[in-house]
Amino acid sequence: MSNIIIDSRFDSGSIDVMTVHQASAMLRLKHDKDSEFKQWFHFRVANCGGRELVLKIVGLNDSAYPAGWPDYNACVSEDRDFWGRATSTFDKDEEGGTLTIRYTPTGDLVWFAYFAPFSTERHHDLIAECASAEGVSHRKLGETFDGQSIDCLGLGEGETQVWLYGRQHPGESMAEWWMEGALQVLCDPSDTLGRALRQKCRFNIVPNCNPDGSARGHLRTNAKGVNLNREWADPSAERSPEVLAIRNAMDETGVHFAMDVHGDEAIDAVFLAGYEGIPSWSDEHGERFYRYQRILERRCPDFQSAKGYPKSGAGQANLTISTNQVAERYAATAMTLEMPFKDNADYPDELQGWSPDRCKMLARECLGALLEWLESDEG
Repeated sequence: MSNIIIDSRFDSGSIDVMTVHQASAMLRLKHDKDSEFKQWFHFRVANCGGRELVLKIVGLNDSAYPAGWPDYNACVSEDRDFWGRATSTFDKDEEGGTLTIRYTPTGDLVWFAYFAPFSTERHHDLIAECASAEGVSHRKLGETFDGQSIDCLGLGEGETQVWLYGRQHPGESMAEWWMEGALQVLCDPSDTLGRALRQKCRFNIVPNCNPDGSARGHLRTNAKGVNLNREWADPSAERSPEVLAIRNAMDETGVHFAMDVHGDEAIDAVFLAGYEGIPSWSDEHGERFYRYQRILERRCPDFQSAKGYPKSGAGQANLTISTNQVAERYAATAMTLEMPFKDNADYPDELQGWSPDRCKMLARECLGALLEWLESDEG
């Protein structure tokens, strides 16, 4: 029988092919350019012929987040529209840590990815559609090393300055699916939730902070191998023009509420991280974040607060991280939203795991919690 054909020379594609024999292959992750980070993969398999594929990605014990592989099932699509999950198993003792993906496609062609990709073209479609909506403005905050635009959408007539931004880490494509969901609410004149929020807030929305890394198939860095979410204390044109452009724009508007949207490789839950340990911390400032967290947890079954990151001790917050810097710099209620690459263990979905649709539905819940948070503050 003939060999399958594996390639990744397309938007966000990334994999190294080591060996191929008939319907089986041994693969290896690629590093982000000029970086030690590796975790993202996105490739297609051709000449499948309806055979069961056995794909082994090896050497995972030294990936960026090895705890992300146990209980993880690879994302798979035959039409690049619906992304399901392929049965996958991880063996830490095989070939330096091996994820074995098994899947039988119906036809000759199938795509696999670490999470459902959000392509550059889909990004431009999203920006174009929203920018043409009534009351929505677009501005280019800056330009990346690869000459791509940092797109920012503005809308709303209220006084509360809200910044929503995501995909500082490009492999966390769930962040832009969340952004798409949020923009669908906010740009729809028939959506009452969006209308109410536009009356109270001025939204500044950056759906993709790292378009270079996204197109290049990086997990965590920009075109220079820089982790943007460690640049917020002192961004520079030489290392992090993306962060420099966004933070300069924030300086112009001020920030009252900010949400930085991410994904977590290992934790099988949706959670928030706050700004404990910033120099200007006060219980009153912190309570604004905790109140939002409580509202979201009450409203949204997919959200919880039991699992998450450890809180920083007094004065120990890392101010190079966006949420801490924004909370400190602007006295803002800032937070990092994390979604799972795997699934939500509280409400698992065997067919899709955590999925683009659930990202978008979560966005609506987050916006609903924001409106309640604003109204309870007014009361």
